Parts: sequence; structure tokens; C-alpha cells
Amino acid sequence: MKITLLVAVVLAGALATGCSGDEESPGTALEVSSGDSAVAAAEKIGFEQVAGASGTLPGITVVGSGSARTVPDVADWSFGVQSDADTASAALSAASEATKRIVDALRDAGIGKEDLRTEQVSLYPRTTDDGRAVIGYTASSTVHATIKDLGKAGSVIDAAVEAGANQIYGPTLRVSDSRAQYRAAVDAAFDDARARAEALAAKAGVTLGGPVAIVESGGGSPPVVAGERLAADAAQGVPIEPGTQEIGATLTVTFAIS
Repeated sequence: MKITLLVAVVLAGALATGCSGDEESPGTALEVSSGDSAVAAAEKIGFEQVAGASGTLPGITVVGSGSARTVPDVADWSFGVQSDADTASAALSAASEATKRIVDALRDAGIGKEDLRTEQVSLYPRTTDDGRAVIGYTASSTVHATIKDLGKAGSVIDAAVEAGANQIYGPTLRVSDSRAQYRAAVDAAFDDARARAEALAAKAGVTLGGPVAIVESGGGSPPVVAGERLAADAAQGVPIEPGTQEIGATLTVTFAIS
């Protein structure tokens, strides 16, 4: 039995041809056979068929990861001083003078001005046990130093301690230039992605083509914190062993299939 559909099409163009706004536009009934394709039906009622118009190609999307190892060549240290005094100004003045001596000692030990920066300055009152009365003030100041020659780390620490540093934190080990290692990690990540895609394609019984989309999802390496806050007398002569550091990369790759 023939099945028909009646499609009412509103003649919106009538408004543009002078029809009164008080009059309703008449509808037109079109007969669409059940044997018509979706495109043919759409053409009959004057609409563009857009389903499937994105043209998305079939593919396999995988995430690949890779890494490369390298030896850190830079160490970051923090050298601090804490001073107590009866007044806030006296405590700050004492901390400031001690910090200047530390900075001068670090400069004399070979740390460049561009590798030194003030990291923190703080001041807080000291009170009685019940917290009702202020009995003095404590000021502290911390200087951050970047040591680019790890072989000199021991002598730099000794110089800071002799200058009055009584709070020491570090080292945070990192690589000054990891671009070459990162490129190697990216290559390894792509190889890993292709291997994963080939395994999936073989399982699905399809042929793997070339990559059609590659998204770099970041990477690099977090700094390695290889120490903790040390007392000044314990920090002298501390050996620094850089070890190795891993540089990572992640890629999301879509491969065409057929």
C-alpha cells in the first residue's frame, strides 16, 4: 500500500511580496512518496539536506607518550636569615643587614646578579604564652640563588652560611635547556602512538593510513626537589648529586583508516 506524507510548507516569501500582516499565509500540501530518498524529499519542500555534511573521515585516535633522560645542570637554593628584636623596626633592620651580607657573599662566590632575587620578607610579633602581650618581633628574609655550576654548590652554600644564613632550602634541580631532549621525547611519543594505532587497526581488520591530526598535550619535566630545609650547621659540606631527570611528551594523534 502506498504511504504518503503531507508536508505543509509556510510560504514566508509572501510577506516580502506585499501580503498584509493581518492575513495568514496559506499552506501548500506536497505529496512525498515513501519511496523517495531523504534528499529527494528535502528538495521537494525546498530545504537543504545537511545531515552528514561534516564530511568527517573515519580514523583511529590514540594517545602516545615518550620520554628522554638528561642530567640536571642547574640548582636553585634559598638562603634565609631570621632576626629577633624588641621592636619591629629593629628586627627588620637586623634582617636587612644580614641579608645584604648573604647577597654579597653569594656574589663573591660567583653567583651573578641576574641569578639572585629576594624571595620573601616577613615580620610578625612574638607574644606571651597567653597571647595578650607583645614581647618582641621576628623578621625574616630569604634570597633565592640559581647555581649554574653544580661543582661550586658546596662552596656557595658555605659562603652563605658564613655570611649569616641560618635557614637553607634546596636544591631544586632542573635542566637549563631541555629542547633537544624534548624533541627526542616527542619522537618517542609519536612512535608510541603509531604502534598503538597499528595494534588497533590490526584488531579491527582495517588498513592504517597516515596521520590526519596531531595535538601536542604538553610535557616537559617538573623540577626535582632533592633536599629540605636545613640548619646552617648541617648544610656545610653537603654533596650535590644531580642524578638524571626525565623529560616527557604526550601526543594525541588521529590516523586515517581504510
